[in-house]
Amino acid sequence: MNLAKGHSIRFFVAAIMLASTSFVTADSLTVVSWGGSYAKACVEGYHKPFTEATGIEIKLDDYNGGLAQVRAQVEAGNVHWDVVDVELADGVRGCNEGLFEPFDPATLPLGADGTDATEDYFPGMITECGANQLFYSTIYAYNSDHIEGQKPTSIEDFFDLERFPGRRGMRRSPVVNLEFALMGDGVAVEDVYDVLNTDAGIQRAFRKLDSIKDDIVWWEAGAQPPQMLADGEVAMSTAYNGRIFNAQVVEQQPLVIVWDGQVLDTGYLAIVSGTKNLDAARQFVTFASRPASMAAVTRHISYGPTRLSAQPLVSTHLASGVDMQPHMPSNPTNMARALPNDWAWWSDNRDEMNVRFASWLAR
Repeated sequence: MNLAKGHSIRFFVAAIMLASTSFVTADSLTVVSWGGSYAKACVEGYHKPFTEATGIEIKLDDYNGGLAQVRAQVEAGNVHWDVVDVELADGVRGCNEGLFEPFDPATLPLGADGTDATEDYFPGMITECGANQLFYSTIYAYNSDHIEGQKPTSIEDFFDLERFPGRRGMRRSPVVNLEFALMGDGVAVEDVYDVLNTDAGIQRAFRKLDSIKDDIVWWEAGAQPPQMLADGEVAMSTAYNGRIFNAQVVEQQPLVIVWDGQVLDTGYLAIVSGTKNLDAARQFVTFASRPASMAAVTRHISYGPTRLSAQPLVSTHLASGVDMQPHMPSNPTNMARALPNDWAWWSDNRDEMNVRFASWLAR
C-alpha cells in the first residue's frame, strides 16, 4: 500500500513516540473494568498483547460503574487505580471534576489505513479526558424455552405483563430504565430526551416503571442477566448485548435479543488523576486505542469499534467462527429503532435522577 508523504511522516513520528515511551519504570498497572465476558474480551484483545509488547503487567479489578470509588481515592490522595473503563457520562463528569487526567488527541495512533486519528473516529467520540473505545448497547432479552407461543418483539412488550407474564430483570439504576420506560409508554425514540427534560416526563417514566415494579428483579453486575434468564428467574431482562451474545454463542443458551429500543452507548479508558504510573497508563491507553486492538476485542464479544478504519477489521468470533458483523449493536439492521444515549443529559442530571430513583425504590 502506498501512503501519502504526510502519512509516512506521521507513521515515523508515531514509531519514535512508541520507542520513547517503551522504557517506563512501572512494572504493573491496575486497570478497572466491568468483569465477566467483556473483561475477558479486553484481556485477550489488548491487555495480553500490551504486556507482551512492553513487559508491563496488567492487574485487573472489577467494579459496577459510578465515580464514588474514584472520587474517594483522588480526594484522599491515595490513588491505587491507574486506568478505569468508564461510561461516557461518568467519564465526562469525572473529567469536569478533575478526577481524570486530561487527554491529548495527538497521542492517538493513526488509523489502520494511515488516516489521522481525529478523522478516524465516529463523530463525538474524542473527549477532553479520553477517546471512546467501543459501542455497546443495553437491550432486553428472553429465553425462548421459557416463553411459549407468541414472542416479544418490541420495547412495549417488555412492559406488557398481561401478554407476557413473568418477572423482569432490570439494572438497579435510573440510567436506561427511564428511557426504556418512556419508549415502552409510546414515546418516539427521537423525543425521549425532550420528554425527560420536563418534570412531567420524568414522572411519566416512573409511572411506567410502577406498572411492573412488583415484578422486577434488580441486577447490578453485567454477568447476572444471562444467568437469570438461563435459570428461569425472570421471563425477560435488560442486559448488555455482548453478555447475551456470549451466552448465546459460547454457552449455547436459547436466549434472544430484542433490538427494538436498544440504547446505544460507549465509554472510554480514563486515567485516574494522581496515579503514580502516569506514563505507563498513557502508553496503555494509546495501545488500546489502535484499530487493531479494538477489532481484536470484537473477536471475543459483540461490541463494535468506534474507529472507522477498524470496522472492516471486524471478522469472526474466535471461539465459534460466527460472523460478528450481524451481532454488532451498530449494524444497520439492529439500528432501526435505536436510541443513542444522551451522555450530556445524564452528566447534568444523574445526581437528581439517582435521588429520585432511590426514593422511588423505597416506596
